[in-house]
Amino acid sequence: MGYTIGNVSFTSRLILGTGKYATFALMQEALTASGTEMVTVAIRRVQRDGRPEDNLLNFLDRKRYRLLPNTAGCYTVEDALLTARLARELLDTPLIKIEVIGDAQTLFPDNEATLVAARQLVQEGFTVLPYCSDDPIVCKKLEELGCAAVMPLAAPIGSGLGIRNPHNLAIILERAKVPVIVDAGVGTASDAAIAMELGCTAVLMNTAVAAAQDAVKMAQAMRAGVEAGRLAYEAGRIRKRLYANASSPLTGVVQQ
Repeated sequence: MGYTIGNVSFTSRLILGTGKYATFALMQEALTASGTEMVTVAIRRVQRDGRPEDNLLNFLDRKRYRLLPNTAGCYTVEDALLTARLARELLDTPLIKIEVIGDAQTLFPDNEATLVAARQLVQEGFTVLPYCSDDPIVCKKLEELGCAAVMPLAAPIGSGLGIRNPHNLAIILERAKVPVIVDAGVGTASDAAIAMELGCTAVLMNTAVAAAQDAVKMAQAMRAGVEAGRLAYEAGRIRKRLYANASSPLTGVVQQ
């Protein structure tokens, strides 16, 4: 079973970025291998006035992939709002992933600015997906503003550190009534599986695939990790025990 963001339904729970690939052809191969249905696009990378071979949009099949423009690289509310409005004009979509960065070294989000930007964009009719810290309070406030999903980080962008605080994610998941999409910090397929086993709706990643030694194989691995994690979540894991619990029935045991 899939999920819905705004009025758009998805079956794939893996969302990929489109940056950092060695070539557009490699990006296309990786996207195909991943099975993703939605890809993020940094508006500042779209060069409609340049050479066709340099334009990212010419390498994305919009019949196959839903575009999720983002405000990557924005450090102020004003820049994020301007970028979001340009994205809607350019790509003709109400979807927007809001990023308002608070620190150039960690790329952690400025949560206060993100709340301000999200409030304004929701009022303007955008379907807002905000990148934020794994703070349950911030996530709840973003949901209450009308955001269509919340996107707490797993770890700093591009770090590959994996899920650093599963307990915070568990609290966010327990309280959220909108999709929770882990964004940033995933390093390998087991990280994606852990996020899905916790109950996250989806996982968004870029560097882990694009910068892998074999991006296409990593895309396949991430797809398998996401699918396995989701299946495990739906199946329900056994309760953890301190002591052993015999696998075989004890009836009929031969005794002297």
